[in-house]
Amino acid sequence: MTYATERETSEGKVFTVTGGDWDTVVGGTDPLHDERIVVNMGPQHPSTHGVLRLILELEGETVTECRLVVGYLHTGIEKNLEYRTWTQGTTFVTRMDYLSPLFNETVYCLAVEKLLGITDDIPERANVIRVMMMELNRIASHLVWLATTGMELGAISMMLYGFRERELILEIFEMITGLRMNMAYVRPGGVAQDVPPEAITKIREFLKLMPKKLKEYEDLLSGQPIWRERTQGVAVLDVTGCLSLGVTGPVLRSAGLPWDLRKTQPYCGYENYEFDVPVRETGDVWARYEVRVAEMRESLKIIEQCLDKLRPGPIMVADKKIAWPAQLALGRDGLGNSLEHVAKIMGQSMESLIHHFKLVTEGFRVPAGQVYVPIESPRGELGAHVVSDGGTRPYRVHFREPSFVNLQAIPAIAEGGLLADVIAGGASLDPVMGGCDR
Repeated sequence: MTYATERETSEGKVFTVTGGDWDTVVGGTDPLHDERIVVNMGPQHPSTHGVLRLILELEGETVTECRLVVGYLHTGIEKNLEYRTWTQGTTFVTRMDYLSPLFNETVYCLAVEKLLGITDDIPERANVIRVMMMELNRIASHLVWLATTGMELGAISMMLYGFRERELILEIFEMITGLRMNMAYVRPGGVAQDVPPEAITKIREFLKLMPKKLKEYEDLLSGQPIWRERTQGVAVLDVTGCLSLGVTGPVLRSAGLPWDLRKTQPYCGYENYEFDVPVRETGDVWARYEVRVAEMRESLKIIEQCLDKLRPGPIMVADKKIAWPAQLALGRDGLGNSLEHVAKIMGQSMESLIHHFKLVTEGFRVPAGQVYVPIESPRGELGAHVVSDGGTRPYRVHFREPSFVNLQAIPAIAEGGLLADVIAGGASLDPVMGGCDR
């Protein structure tokens, strides 16, 4: 910037303004310099699916630089696992990605079972229940994504409808596990308790209702001009960008790569289910929307097959050195164990009573070693790296969390675009900060 010369006099500071060519005076000045501002988006919940902070540098409404700040929701779950038994660990991991707790529990238990060498000993019924619960959870998670993204882009009705249908799934979870979220239902060796008959009836009702609701969502959004304008061609990330940044899940499949661990590296018997992997080519917000809606339809197909595969049988491994005692009975007040159940435990041999006590208080030992087990969560590859030193507690547990990895893509999809599209692009990644910050 060119400034007028100045000098101090007895009258004060005097500026000498001379003539000159205007082009020469402003030639060295960036005309946009004064328009470049830095904006803090967050840390707050509504626009960012969690407590995330975005530092945006803007020229007008164009984003020139985007930086992410995470850690506002840190809970120390991975470190806490080192001070709990292997079974108690499920009560911690279920709280990481709070929109898909059953995936957190399952991947952790699969890793523990692999260390124990009992992967092939898990009862068939337990595996079918795990798959059924995960697919219900996948639909619930995608419904939250559709509801909140709709709200962020102005489709308030979608917010109401998405949470309305998710409530039906949470009611099913409550009937089966006793809790709507953070259930600690999947345990090393199987699941905590069997699926009651009334829950099967409720699931069948849901399977009849949900296809109609998905059609309603598409009728509401897909032909809507504003929805199309805000999503088509917005926040594009092609398959090369996804692979460079480690992005997985619906975002990767929306860019054209049909990578789904349920197909490519099956677990829990997924190789025995018939379903397709939805793929789109455009890699924008619209494609991610289409992929997630299509995935909900595929999940409904898998759940129906699960109901057909639910044969009578055990839900926990036969090895009583591992199987957490789950045959519980409520007392008349609805709390604690019934006197009949306590009498049954006390009436058995002293050795079994001691074993029951030690299994609950100390837990079982897991052979020394380390494993990495990945599964396909609603947000992409969720992996558990679990290390054992041969004791009754994990030596180290670290998760490859898709929300944390996928968030790296925000600068790539935001820089050069409009400020309003940062919301659409960031939301389309579906980050859950509980998983990111764990």
